[in-house]
Amino acid sequence: MQSDSDREPAEGTLADAHALYARVRACRQCEPQLPLGARPIMQVDPAARLLIAGQAPGRKAHASGVPFDDASGVRLRAWLGLTRDEFYDPARVAIVPMGLCYPGQAASGDAPPRTECAAHWRSALLDTLSAVHMTLLIGAYAQTWHLPEDRRSVTERVSDWQAGWPTVVCLPHPSPRNQGWCSRHPWFESSFLPVLRARIAEVLDLPHAR
Repeated sequence: MQSDSDREPAEGTLADAHALYARVRACRQCEPQLPLGARPIMQVDPAARLLIAGQAPGRKAHASGVPFDDASGVRLRAWLGLTRDEFYDPARVAIVPMGLCYPGQAASGDAPPRTECAAHWRSALLDTLSAVHMTLLIGAYAQTWHLPEDRRSVTERVSDWQAGWPTVVCLPHPSPRNQGWCSRHPWFESSFLPVLRARIAEVLDLPHAR
């Protein structure tokens, strides 16, 4: 017997969702403030069972139009135990960053995601993802928006991963810049990631955790 979350959305609902996706991808509201122009980047499908809520596309993702199309993406896929094909299957994985366009550079790394995206689009986009069984909150911006009452640091949230388990999990950003964080917290890779991979394999109905 199927649960409500496993049933296929009605045809009209699917049409509405895809119409929304088209409007979001056509959005140009922040273009004057974006150094490389507007190019909203996301991966969405109402059938997705895993939601990745990140920060904003990087320069390489902006150039290709593919989310996490850089070293951070390689590392994130290794953390999650997903192949590139599995990761980029929208019927399995939704990727909806806090900012949908590349925000440019700051003094150290990329600039923060622009807040207009979440204000205009985020709730509507998430409402179309009714099949999601697990949400990964990557970095401070996503964690602050999704967990507004939790004012702890990223490290504290990640360390307390059981708080939202098995439906909501906080992760550090997979940028190579954060290698030092992983070195200071070896439990993350040795003890936590195997558990996370097993849960993701279960959510996505994969044969086994890698």
